[in-house]
Amino acid sequence: MLENPIASPADSAAAGQTHEFAMHFALRHATLAPSSHNSQPWRFVLGADRVILCADRLRALPVVDPYDRELIISCGAALFNLRVALASLGIGYAITLFPSSADADLLAEVRLLHERVTGAELAALVSAIYERVTTRHPFSPEPVDTAVERHLMDAARAEGVEVACVSAAEPRYAIAEFVAEADRQQFADPRFRRELAKWIHPHHTNDGMPAYAAGLAPLLDFATPLVASAIRTFDLGGGVAATHRDLAAGSPLLLCLATGVDDAQAWLAVGQALERVLLVATLHGLCASYLNQPIEIPELRQKLGALTGLPPAYHPQLLLRIGHGTPDAATPRRPLDEVVS
Repeated sequence: MLENPIASPADSAAAGQTHEFAMHFALRHATLAPSSHNSQPWRFVLGADRVILCADRLRALPVVDPYDRELIISCGAALFNLRVALASLGIGYAITLFPSSADADLLAEVRLLHERVTGAELAALVSAIYERVTTRHPFSPEPVDTAVERHLMDAARAEGVEVACVSAAEPRYAIAEFVAEADRQQFADPRFRRELAKWIHPHHTNDGMPAYAAGLAPLLDFATPLVASAIRTFDLGGGVAATHRDLAAGSPLLLCLATGVDDAQAWLAVGQALERVLLVATLHGLCASYLNQPIEIPELRQKLGALTGLPPAYHPQLLLRIGHGTPDAATPRRPLDEVVS
């Protein structure tokens, strides 16, 4: 005979509160994922036992990211955080990627499975989600331990993404020159400058990059409009190129994520691999930031793959610099009621 076959109203209320807490917890962690220009280009649709992750194309970056490659990568990072948060709560899940052939904005359906745990090994990463930030300052010359480097590579490959690590000085310097050349080309384009300036916001807003996060100068919030205006009006490529070249050359480890195909499914996998790598790096006390400029310039992208030692058929998707440094302040996030329906 079944015990208590019909739940009491109190039991139902308690279950509802537990479910509501779990979803709030998981979604809050999902929204802490990194995104290009801190655009946070995701939406979540809640059902009774599932979450649907959608791309928010209204927050796209048509100049720097014309095919929404980085937008989908950002959503993949949010999906990985969702997986980690659910695992930390002991809640299982089943994921269907691109569940609707009629709607390309539906990227993943996550169905909750309360009767079993999925991805238990991910639970240990949950504390790193709040600690992870993008660090734009120079790193110390202290090398990344080879065992840690292997952990980072294993993290990427666990998500089905290839990875190349570059620590030797000569290829790092060559990659740094590619970064500088890409900066010069991008800043010479007025459309790129306008798009970048659009996403430099005062710190009290919920998205975009505060002036101190733009990598130009440690300016206070009141100077944000001046920074945005300068970027919009003037070609600052020479100075930015020199800064980013020095950051790349002086970083003890460069890490490139790559895939054998170059489509939306691959980009979503890269986003999950990216966040897994970043969280593992954070747990090891490392900092990271992005050097994606040469990947955003088509003629430099494949040359970058050769420099990093990737097989010729692979497509570079993201370039990270990793090392020991001082974390920047966290960038702002939109409240849940703006991204959840």
